[in-house]
Amino acid sequence: MALDTIIHLNNVSIFQKHNLVLTNVSLNIDKGEFVYLLGKTGTGKSSLLKTLYSELPLVEGDATVAGYDLKKIKTKEIPFLRRKLGIVFQDFQLLTDRSVNDNLLFVLKATGWKDKQEMQKRINDVLEKVHLNTKGFKMPHELSGGEQQRVSIARALLNDPELILADEPTGNLDPETSEGIMNILLEISKNGRAVLIATHDIMMFDKFPSRTIRCENGKVIDSNH
Repeated sequence: MALDTIIHLNNVSIFQKHNLVLTNVSLNIDKGEFVYLLGKTGTGKSSLLKTLYSELPLVEGDATVAGYDLKKIKTKEIPFLRRKLGIVFQDFQLLTDRSVNDNLLFVLKATGWKDKQEMQKRINDVLEKVHLNTKGFKMPHELSGGEQQRVSIARALLNDPELILADEPTGNLDPETSEGIMNILLEISKNGRAVLIATHDIMMFDKFPSRTIRCENGKVIDSNH
């Protein structure tokens, strides 16, 4: 396994409850790669992502993500694995009762940051990356859908992850806003992080062509092979 490999799966079978969803999944994703995970609803895209961030246990095969062996990972280690990952969901999952700033502060406190100045500096840094540096005081409901999604990307970047997993990040957004989100995710991959995007938005794929991993009929097909 190369040093730059951030996701390594070998003959992995993925189960949802007791149903076999994907079988014989083998793939490597390296730092700085921008990869699409394609497939219709129900083909196992989300189950594959959940396996990567240890929401679903690894039952069969071998898998390493960000240096963690998913077969041997202990429950108490899962938060440390997740700190190395930034996860972006379709529905933003922002805390609606507090400002953008406080949403980000909440995550930093929860992941063990202590120094107030350092926390504020980090928040400013990530908001700048997603072009929202003037919106920290706003409440989520005062932002457009695209801005809320950018906040959730900022949140995913807080702990300087090695890998961003995005599950349908443009699912609820119009085409123009989606393009802005994709540009931000591309920029993130150019800074050496791996970005894996589950999507069925084929238009995005035409605009931003890249490596694809496709889930169909219980198998994973990689455009690199």
